[in-house]
Amino acid sequence: MQSNFEWFRTFKAIYETGTLSAAAQQLFISQPGVSLHLNSLEAYTGYKLFDRSARKMVPTEKGKILYNFILEPIQKLAAAEQHFHKRADKDRATISIGMCFETFQYTLEEHVSDLDFNLIIKFGDYKLMHQDLDNGLLDLVITPQKSTHKNLCYHPFSKERIILIAGNNTDLTSIEKSLNHKDYKALKNDLKNNLWYSTAADIEHLKHFWMENFKEHPDFKPNYIVPNISSIIRCLSDGNGFSIVPDFLCQEALNSGKIKLVWQGEKPLENTLYFGSRKNTIYEKEIEQLQQIFVDKWCKDLG
Repeated sequence: MQSNFEWFRTFKAIYETGTLSAAAQQLFISQPGVSLHLNSLEAYTGYKLFDRSARKMVPTEKGKILYNFILEPIQKLAAAEQHFHKRADKDRATISIGMCFETFQYTLEEHVSDLDFNLIIKFGDYKLMHQDLDNGLLDLVITPQKSTHKNLCYHPFSKERIILIAGNNTDLTSIEKSLNHKDYKALKNDLKNNLWYSTAADIEHLKHFWMENFKEHPDFKPNYIVPNISSIIRCLSDGNGFSIVPDFLCQEALNSGKIKLVWQGEKPLENTLYFGSRKNTIYEKEIEQLQQIFVDKWCKDLG
């Protein structure tokens, strides 16, 4: 088994920062990668180098000896690397960003070709996005949720309101009558007896909206589960049916009259949207550029 210089560099970072996550941030690699380097080094040396506690990695006596032995050589190698490394002017940073598909379509898609850095977009579960952000696999997330990871920070930049919409050809006579009289029992029954559209992810919007306004979980399932909210808008345009969606994703269709705003709820249901990033990053300039695109888009369309 041969040793790897990166194992020693990772060991030094863990020793000096005290945690795997902090070492990962310093080295700009994932936390699982840090753990792999440490495990490999311990297997290579045959010694346990740290005692692992809930809050800190405490070096063992062998760990202290190894640190003192490698510190000066690593510092010299790092200095040599910095001195002799020639950066090409054409080097482009690569930024990885996580968000929902609709947010990408609505906000960022039209600007991708204008960016002066490489971009990787990831769609998926927000919880996994936060983990990938903490592990260094993502550099920025656009999210309505915050995590408890200590090395991440969240900055609010807008709000989304969850609203009830209908297709342009939907008969709203009885619905509007129930709303005008605040007869929410009749309203609930009327809505249940109509056609519904949703995505697999946005069923949660329906559940929250229903619980907030009718104080119970919806006891029906949407008739049509489609890939994304853009599909819902296209299906409802000049059609018949209902859906619960974030307002900013359907604002253009509402403004053009392709769909109708039916109800914002007795008490509007709003989510704060956040920029999530690591507290320390070398891509601050690129992240700020991306964030400005989102802020400009929201200000333009939603005021």
